[in-house]
Amino acid sequence: MKNPGREDPEGLSDPYIIRYPEIVALSSRDGHQVELVEFFECVGGAMWARLHYAKSPLVHSVRTVGGSTRYLLSPGRVDLALEGSRFPAGICGVEVEESEIAISYIGLGGGGVGASGCRSLAGGVIRTECDPSGGGKKAGATIWLPRRERILIGVDDTDTPEEGATWTLCHNIARAVQDEYSRYLSHTIVQLFPVPYRTKNCVAVVCEFASSDPTRLVSSFHRLLERHTLSEKTGMAVFCGFDPAPLSDYGWAVKRGEVNPDRLAALRGLPLARIMEGRGVIGAVAAIPFSTRYEEALQLCDGRC
Repeated sequence: MKNPGREDPEGLSDPYIIRYPEIVALSSRDGHQVELVEFFECVGGAMWARLHYAKSPLVHSVRTVGGSTRYLLSPGRVDLALEGSRFPAGICGVEVEESEIAISYIGLGGGGVGASGCRSLAGGVIRTECDPSGGGKKAGATIWLPRRERILIGVDDTDTPEEGATWTLCHNIARAVQDEYSRYLSHTIVQLFPVPYRTKNCVAVVCEFASSDPTRLVSSFHRLLERHTLSEKTGMAVFCGFDPAPLSDYGWAVKRGEVNPDRLAALRGLPLARIMEGRGVIGAVAAIPFSTRYEEALQLCDGRC
């Protein structure tokens, strides 16, 4: 990638590579669905890739969440009919293995640089096979990432009228428990129906992780939450699964009105665990299906709008 004969007065170690801070892959338990999460520093490059990578038949949807691009993928391998300007780069392979997920990229020119060097050097990559890239070359790479699963931790009622805030506590705990086995992906504040016994704003929080050791993650989060909560009514719930959509009806019910605890007890047959069962567990579970659905999560449904 470097040109050793070119002077570099600005001290750039590799002027033609932008390293992705981290790439994370998680899958459904049956391996039929994959979400690829690419954390980026260069917004322009990320938006360019989002536009063109969406054209691959392996890509079902693309969205931007904060400083990351998320690709919903199907396993498989395809030959992409690349064409300069129109379709200059894409994802051409997705393979789900027992403990790893392999992603293959291909691109032309600058798209080849992004597909090869930029992603091969990303944080989170276990190993890579990478072509030389630059100029007008066609180049690509396959990167291997740890196979992880989605863990959603919902929390409600950690503060008192005098002190505390659930949203800040959850974020700080999530950052503290992140390690090589569990990566902290997102934080979503969920507006609930303003019940009379709320502290003030009546919101719950869901923190999203990609983890290869959910037991360790949940235990660490629970321990810190118990230590730092200021309320005896704290609720904590955990959903381990690719898609929390089965909880959507319950979540909307809690956003639209006060819910009887019996409705929560009726949620059976789901990968859902209630870890702390104070009154806040009603909101903790309700927050889970709104993870990264920010507009819906923040919608106030109190009958006055």
